[in-house]
Amino acid sequence: MNSDQHGDLGRQRRVLVCSAPGRAGIIGNPTDMYGGAVLSCSVALRARVTVVPSARLVLETNGEEFEIAGRDDLRPRRDHFDVARAVLDYLHLPVAPPCHVRYESEIPLHSGLAGSTALVVALLQALLAWQGENDPPYRLAERARYVELNYLKVVCGYQDAYMCTFGGLNYMDFGGKQFYREAEAELYATVEPLAAHLPPTGPGAEGSPPFVLGFTGVQHASGAVHKPIRERWLEGEAVVVDGYRRITEIARLGKKALLTVDWTLLGQLMNENHAIQRELGGSGESNETLIGAALDAGALGAKLAGAGHGGTIIALWPWPDATPLENALRDVGASAIYRPEVDRGVTVESDKQEEMSKKK
Repeated sequence: MNSDQHGDLGRQRRVLVCSAPGRAGIIGNPTDMYGGAVLSCSVALRARVTVVPSARLVLETNGEEFEIAGRDDLRPRRDHFDVARAVLDYLHLPVAPPCHVRYESEIPLHSGLAGSTALVVALLQALLAWQGENDPPYRLAERARYVELNYLKVVCGYQDAYMCTFGGLNYMDFGGKQFYREAEAELYATVEPLAAHLPPTGPGAEGSPPFVLGFTGVQHASGAVHKPIRERWLEGEAVVVDGYRRITEIARLGKKALLTVDWTLLGQLMNENHAIQRELGGSGESNETLIGAALDAGALGAKLAGAGHGGTIIALWPWPDATPLENALRDVGASAIYRPEVDRGVTVESDKQEEMSKKK
């Protein structure tokens, strides 16, 4: 009998299911680390957490289990359980009542679509809900980002935590958040939903954002990309400071271009955004290959959807048939094609009593 099968037929147990989406940065990234602004959209791929009662605190993922018997078990081990360990460490054991926490993700590992952050957000929401707590979204987003920075030691901005929490298509302003602070001193970002103003065009269903995502198939660690540039910015290197100031302006102009359906301008701004980040060393060969193929196929703009040196690119394609673009991306090695989708943020999908299996 495993840890979440207890009792006889006819007894019930609580089953809580929570999920959070990935995201794709449209324009403005990575200035969410520098007090800037970002336009970003969720993707339909989600991280999912299921919590059930157990006599012990047990983690399960990728078909493996790990028991948390005390604080020593929360030390990082560079395995698939480190994300959950970080969340549990942050929440200060014990979790009451004890539970079996199973988690998985549809978001490819290290794909630049905020897969790790989606897991952090979903785990936080699920464990808080399990204990009868409920954070407002701004606080939840800030707590998730705090876990990533201080427990997982990932040099990161705020876009991922806010998008995985809020979902949707958002213009976000991170003014005043360029320097990391203690949790109680953090300012909240400004989140402006834009989905209701999106024109009915795009490669998917009516009203979907007019973008296509191409995964390079090369896994990357966003912190490894961001950390060296962050250090240059902190040292006041003019090319970095001026570059991110300009990308913040680009994000504001990009918001207007999206809302006024000026696809030509939006594409130009996306290309300028990427050119600056590329010059700072934030792109990579696999990214440039896909971006070049997208532009050659007729995309109006193409750039990184997240950190570079692998991961995913985003291309502007405001026409119903995206087949030419998709074929071009696959021809140069894209391992998967996705589309942004205005999807809900972190959600408790189910919290109910279910009949238990017969005792084995």
